[in-house]
Amino acid sequence: MNIPGWTLEQSLREGGYALIAGVDEAGRGAWAGPLSVGVVILPLEEKTYPFRDSKTLSRTKRAEYAQQVKVCALAWTVEFSSSAEIDLLGVLNATHAAALRAIGRLEPAPKALITDYLKLKTPLPYLAPPRADANSFSVAAASLLAKVARDEHLLELDTQYPDYGFAAHKGYGTQVHAAALEKYGPCAEHRRSFAPVRRALEQRLLE
Repeated sequence: MNIPGWTLEQSLREGGYALIAGVDEAGRGAWAGPLSVGVVILPLEEKTYPFRDSKTLSRTKRAEYAQQVKVCALAWTVEFSSSAEIDLLGVLNATHAAALRAIGRLEPAPKALITDYLKLKTPLPYLAPPRADANSFSVAAASLLAKVARDEHLLELDTQYPDYGFAAHKGYGTQVHAAALEKYGPCAEHRRSFAPVRRALEQRLLE
């Protein structure tokens, strides 16, 4: 497992930026539910944290480390973009919108950003390398908050829409999810602009 570090943060600090926020998203490719964006400012001390890319960790470890992020961070927030906003704006623009809302809510406000290959329209200086969640503690921390918050939200949606199995697959395109879509059609939380959901909806209209 790749261990993140501080190289990206240090390059910004050498440019005079003290408050640096890591930014990462979760759920962009899912068929249902919102996407989430986490933003985290960690303290300036270059400590070694257990934070890792959320995709590489178990559910238990993600929850444990997400709680640690909230305790040690100088500032953190999570913002959602709903399935309706995703359908309206497109998934990439919806991700940008949620990220900018999240950044705007941080107090203290960041002076620079590191994103996981997400190129934002912002006056703030930022770095957007690929795999930043595996190489930056700040982005790894943001990925943990985004993933845990979204998973918790999908568990809530599972109680509202128990036929779709959201608790298990978190809205992603599994065989179980595809079978439920075929049987029941889309629910209010499905992204109708996504091809599998659109096909299921068209099929229901033909029946």
